[in-house]
Amino acid sequence: MSRVDGLRANSSQFTLGGEPFRILGGSIHYFRVPRAYWEDRLLKMKACGLNTLTTYVPWNLHEPERGVFDFEDQLDLEAYLRLAGRLGLWVILRPGPYICGEWDLGGLPSWLLRDPDMKLRTTYPSFTDAVDSFFNQVIKRVVPLQYSEGGPIIAVQVENEYGSYAKDGEYMPFIKEALLSRGVTELLLTSDNKEGLQRGGVKGALETINFQRLNPNDIKYLDGIQPQKPKMVMEFWSGWFDLWGELHHVFPAEDMVAVVTEILRLDMSINLYMFHGGTNFGFMSGAFAVGMPAAKLMVTSYDYDAPLSEAGDYTTKYRLLRDVFSRYHAQPLPDPPSHRETTAYQPVVIQQHLSLWDSLHFTDKVFVGKHFVGVLDFDTQELAVPDGKGKRTLSLLVENCGRVNYGNTLDEQRKGLVGDIEFNKRPLRDFIIRSLEMKPAFVDSLCRSGHWASMRQQPTFPAFFQGKLHVSGSPKDTFIKLPGWSKGVVFVNGKNLGRYWSIGPQQTLYVPGPWLHRGDNQVVVFEEQETDGRIQFSGGGEYGMTVDVQ
Repeated sequence: MSRVDGLRANSSQFTLGGEPFRILGGSIHYFRVPRAYWEDRLLKMKACGLNTLTTYVPWNLHEPERGVFDFEDQLDLEAYLRLAGRLGLWVILRPGPYICGEWDLGGLPSWLLRDPDMKLRTTYPSFTDAVDSFFNQVIKRVVPLQYSEGGPIIAVQVENEYGSYAKDGEYMPFIKEALLSRGVTELLLTSDNKEGLQRGGVKGALETINFQRLNPNDIKYLDGIQPQKPKMVMEFWSGWFDLWGELHHVFPAEDMVAVVTEILRLDMSINLYMFHGGTNFGFMSGAFAVGMPAAKLMVTSYDYDAPLSEAGDYTTKYRLLRDVFSRYHAQPLPDPPSHRETTAYQPVVIQQHLSLWDSLHFTDKVFVGKHFVGVLDFDTQELAVPDGKGKRTLSLLVENCGRVNYGNTLDEQRKGLVGDIEFNKRPLRDFIIRSLEMKPAFVDSLCRSGHWASMRQQPTFPAFFQGKLHVSGSPKDTFIKLPGWSKGVVFVNGKNLGRYWSIGPQQTLYVPGPWLHRGDNQVVVFEEQETDGRIQFSGGGEYGMTVDVQ
């Protein structure tokens, strides 16, 4: 079924199908939510009174290696968009190629940086060739899901917040043409904060604004650069992200609802970023480097203090927003889906351990002769090594804790040994380098090996630890807690839950019930420095001491 007259921005109000239309949107990213819960989260969105879903498309997950594409299972973008349409939600698609999103390298694949001269987010040929290759794959999948083809997509965003970067005047026209030439026919949008509006637009695309606190002058400015056009807040930040070593950010519900109410009173459209944040599973959390000497690292949780919690639970914000949005519907809103039960399982006692050094033949902090001597980082760049005689081996565990996702340092995010290692001012050469990717196949081969030692033997660090979580009934959502552990990664049944770190603020890791099964579930922890030998569980997320977003 084809339709005419999609979303139009020809006057001060949007029209859809020729009728006045206000976008009441919310962001939920399919790649941050277990596929088994997509429908639950979208139904909760609709029951809150929203009519439009917005989602990014993460290039680095869909093309993890150059020329190798993945649109299956958790990454089945088409299934996610079709589900939204089936549930009666419209879609604004934000395909990037750059998405920011507190996501590793803003969603750009790290293999781009193998080109030593790479200039990301410009018309540098090596970058545009890679974008063309990715868009050839992704755009053909979404074109049939556009409004004009009977699908749910009513608008497509051109890049993301380019005004805050803006290194190449030809770049935005290139991205726009890349979308149009592949069959995108719906309304085009751009998205920028107030400072980026002047430089982030492109002819033929409606400009939208991002903010948390409403400044009337910003709205006047938006009106001034595109008079007689609909005004939209593409990202109304319902909360904020967290950084390791800092406090958990919250945006008080009453303050948030007051801004939403005012935006709607001004006859503007709105998209809540985030409506449901979810989780930065795996190694995908980014880093923040704006206005500070060194990058600070994003936590694993993307709870975001959003209206739906990390595990999809209703919050005070949800209930207040539902009341506000209900006033903009002629019919009563559908009943919200029932609350999903969580549980705190009994603690898991670690049964076995395997030294990192014994695991290297499966793969393929600074250590001397396997003795831990310290950590090198942004703040500490020199360490004393104990005296010793004879030949000794220096081993370095090099960890990528996340690449910067926003700002002007994207091109500088190469990870690994990118400079000299000096011993008494003499450069060391000819390192033997092994990659420890910790992908599912590696974790599986590790668990099947016969090299594990009993916990009766003292573990040496870094090390892998293994235990069994027994689930007797139907699996439920839960949260892992690791008091007495220091820093590392947790795998449950081969799935990477993400990083933990004792410096907080995040205290728990979300374990989705659908990733568990009846009987014994395998839990593997990679820990860098210490353990108390037990894995504990909680029935809810714990995110540390709070601070209001400023």
